[in-house]
Amino acid sequence: MNILRFEDLVAQGKVAGQRVFIRADLNVPQDDAGNITEDTRVRASVPAIELALKAGAAVMVTSHLGRPTEGEFKLADSLAPVAKRLGELLGREVKLVSNWVDGVTVAHGDVVLLENCRLNKGEKKNSEELARKLAALCDIFVNDAFGTAHRAEGTTYGIAQYAKVACAGPLLSAEIDALNKALAAPKRPLVAIVAGSKVSSKLTILEALSKNVDGLIVGGGIANTFMLAAGLNVGKSLVERDLVPAAAAVIAAMKVRGAEVPIPEDVVVAEGVPSGKFDFGAFLAAAKPVVKAATDVADDDMILDIGPKTADKLAAQLKSAGTVVWNGPVGVFEVAAFENGTRTIAKAIAESSAFSIAGGGDTLAAIAKYGIEKDVGYISTGGGAFLEVLEGKTLPAFEILQKRAAG
Repeated sequence: MNILRFEDLVAQGKVAGQRVFIRADLNVPQDDAGNITEDTRVRASVPAIELALKAGAAVMVTSHLGRPTEGEFKLADSLAPVAKRLGELLGREVKLVSNWVDGVTVAHGDVVLLENCRLNKGEKKNSEELARKLAALCDIFVNDAFGTAHRAEGTTYGIAQYAKVACAGPLLSAEIDALNKALAAPKRPLVAIVAGSKVSSKLTILEALSKNVDGLIVGGGIANTFMLAAGLNVGKSLVERDLVPAAAAVIAAMKVRGAEVPIPEDVVVAEGVPSGKFDFGAFLAAAKPVVKAATDVADDDMILDIGPKTADKLAAQLKSAGTVVWNGPVGVFEVAAFENGTRTIAKAIAESSAFSIAGGGDTLAAIAKYGIEKDVGYISTGGGAFLEVLEGKTLPAFEILQKRAAG
């Protein structure tokens, strides 16, 4: 992918004395008191900022936070807690600036945080008027927010159209490189794990991957629909019966290419699922895991994990892979009784010599739970953006940076 990279501009001496506008992804979770509960995204934004500061630039940083109403400021939408945490990480005060669209005062070698960009009217719809004002604030625009790369908004797309220079920051560049390595030019065999509650939410991803991967591992509720497509009973498990034909089509498409969708040989179920509405949380907490052959699932069983035979078989496949793309746990891993499948797969990915890339909130939670962060080739910072790349889509942020690089 031909794009300008901020690191290259710094190395070429083109950043000193310039006004640099960095679009970061600082959309962090907070508790009811507004305290940041997990600061990964703030920490991930630091390298780009430090790079600009050390180069002698006047640095402006902004991000969205939550889903504010444009033009209506509320304290809960403020980036004030982020400014505080960013200051701690940078070892300097980071001033928070409000009402900044028409002008920002910042000295060279200094940094300011611009208040929640989604408060600005026209941000979400990428207003040309707003985009031109944003571009006028800087000499160099740096997009370092992969988590919003799938959205064409004022601070992700519009400003890149009109800024004097538009480039990718180190975090966005790393995402592009990892995705290209995993999907555009993968070392074979390429194995993808796509798991989650519903086929409908990931059908386009499954269809896109079925044309390229050598192995497509499905898990969670998605696997139940594929099991049904293979003629197996899934009892009272989460399943989308209307999408059985779509699952069957993915299986067939893979088979034509000599690839496969491994259907579970055994599963872990909870027996005696009541009919009608019931408290699933309470049921899950009290449920006892029972390992069954996939052919022996009863009508009142609920599948909550893959079985140990299946887990071991998939682990062997992952260990012999050249590239692994991971999106989603294969069972209810949050509950100890139903975590073996996800734990086994996580361990296999960690032990595999394959290049691995993982993305999605639940996937990251599993990676953290099993402590394999250092053993995964690349952990994506984007949820929706990561999924859209898996679908084969060109993200708006990538598109505009390529256009600007091409002149």
